[in-house]
Amino acid sequence: MSHLPNVRYLSGFTGSNGLVLLTPKAVLLFTDPRYDIQASQECDCKVKVVTGSVWAAAAGELKRRRIGRVALESAHVSFDQWASLASLMGKRVRLAPVKDAVESLRAVKSAGEIEAIRRSVALCSRAYESAIAQVRPGMTEFEVAAELDHAMRLLGAEGPAFETIVASGKRSALPHARPTAARLKPNQLLLVDMGANLDGYASDMTRVAHMGRPGARARSMYQAVLDAQLAGIEAVRPGALCREVDAAARRTLKRSRLDRFFTHSTGHGLGLEIHEIPRLGAKVDARLEPGMVVTIEPGVYLPEFGGIRIEDTVLVTETGVEILTPTPKEFLVIAS
Repeated sequence: MSHLPNVRYLSGFTGSNGLVLLTPKAVLLFTDPRYDIQASQECDCKVKVVTGSVWAAAAGELKRRRIGRVALESAHVSFDQWASLASLMGKRVRLAPVKDAVESLRAVKSAGEIEAIRRSVALCSRAYESAIAQVRPGMTEFEVAAELDHAMRLLGAEGPAFETIVASGKRSALPHARPTAARLKPNQLLLVDMGANLDGYASDMTRVAHMGRPGARARSMYQAVLDAQLAGIEAVRPGALCREVDAAARRTLKRSRLDRFFTHSTGHGLGLEIHEIPRLGAKVDARLEPGMVVTIEPGVYLPEFGGIRIEDTVLVTETGVEILTPTPKEFLVIAS
């Protein structure tokens, strides 16, 4: 395994260069001399510190163990890495692609992982509340994003879990908008999508505010998205199909004739990465299980008006769902 979140999950190693050889009897981490001390402190498996390529070292270990079939992560191993390993191993070793072998294990969180995500979610919410109180008309989207990121750092985050999204006015209709130098103006929507990385675990939350008192259109649109988000949360339970959660949110938006402006899936798993399985999409037949942590985030995006998305991180429990995000979901008004 070479995908670093999977390496961390299997071995505890958090460095930038690591390769895990996983056999029925052993877990072996290969890394380079920069991480000699770190790996010995972090890992609960055998560590081999090597000079040169970790792939070449792994090939040597495979030959020594006389392993004839090796599975590689198809989503993460480059063609050059595959070809290099094939050349090093020769014809007597068969390389086979495998998908989501570790990711499927990571989808159901342990008690320790759930606690780590709780802390990350709580930190993210505190940072939002601290930073949003500083927001005023005339600030740029860049400045708002900087306030949010700074607040997360001050509270102890390793950093944002992804590039913080701040979008005002019509730009809020861009689901993955990047902050710009655009200044906040009165009578505009302000969308913030943020997450913290704390002890390696991500959180994810979206809230929408309005610069000044919102008009009837903005209020009705906000209520429609909130109703859809609550319907999606209510549909989360053990055994539920991911597409059923997505459908619950879309049915609610359809009552307001806004479902065609909902252009992405209802949510996704998170943990060591901000996007993990399962995905709560219209065609996903995977079932939710206790211990899964997912987001519920329907949105409506009108190009000439703006966008509204409301997102919480939730935990699938033995009996239903627990909302982890503590931030209120009232339509926040920022004085203009």
